[in-house]
Amino acid sequence: MNKMDYDRALYYTHRSEWDNLLILMVRTKDQILSKRIEHFLHAYNFERDYSVIEKSLYSLLRYIDHANETVEHDNNELPMYSLS
Repeated sequence: MNKMDYDRALYYTHRSEWDNLLILMVRTKDQILSKRIEHFLHAYNFERDYSVIEKSLYSLLRYIDHANETVEHDNNELPMYSLS
């Protein structure tokens, strides 16, 4: 997992940079993140019911939050090596 992808997804979503979010969707190796971005962008562009857009946005944001916590938790469990 690449923490930078999650940070970018959050930033692009916050700034409404949909083109950059689409590029991230294609380039990320996290298939779940890619699918959540796809669902949100599709809802944003084609859905008339705001509650569906809101649901897909919250789903994307919840996944980003979960993935960030998982990456941080995994990084904290790595053993610390000394060069001495």
